[in-house]
Amino acid sequence: MGRSTSRVKCKSTLFRPVVTGKAVSWTFLVLPKAASAKLPARSMVSVEGTINGVAFQATLEPDGRGSHWLKVDRKLREAAGANAGEVVTLEMAPAKEEPDPKVPADLRKALAASPKSRATWSDITNIARRDWIHWITSGKKTETRVRRIATACDMLAKGKRRACCFDRSGMYSNSLSCPVAEVE
Repeated sequence: MGRSTSRVKCKSTLFRPVVTGKAVSWTFLVLPKAASAKLPARSMVSVEGTINGVAFQATLEPDGRGSHWLKVDRKLREAAGANAGEVVTLEMAPAKEEPDPKVPADLRKALAASPKSRATWSDITNIARRDWIHWITSGKKTETRVRRIATACDMLAKGKRRACCFDRSGMYSNSLSCPVAEVE
């Protein structure tokens, strides 16, 4: 399935996610399927581009329906001069280099306590690190996350370089999917 890696240009509507107990200041957009099809993978893809001419770097996530979605934080949304419900213009291309993922504090602490795990972690790619982080953080319950951190450290200490057991495309499970849009 050869996909092009040229610049992707499209328009998309900004949505506010359904509020589930705590206020959110971010919005999101879903790429049109034709634009998503131009990206090199159906799974997470890091991109560099512009929204309404304002530069950004981000990792697009699969929406679970064959496309990608992008979380647009308040700062980027305001810089782009857009609000929820409005259409924005995007232009982007796959990032030249995969950015370092933000390592959650609990995982960072566990890696610090395990030299063998930390050694493997230091030797794997940023994409592999992102996959480990996603697998750990996709659990809904605190005890699931704690168990996954322990399992990840054990597997990394044994030299395992890739996380397992989750669908990177979001097509077959809810571990990767688009937020639900608020109905206005």
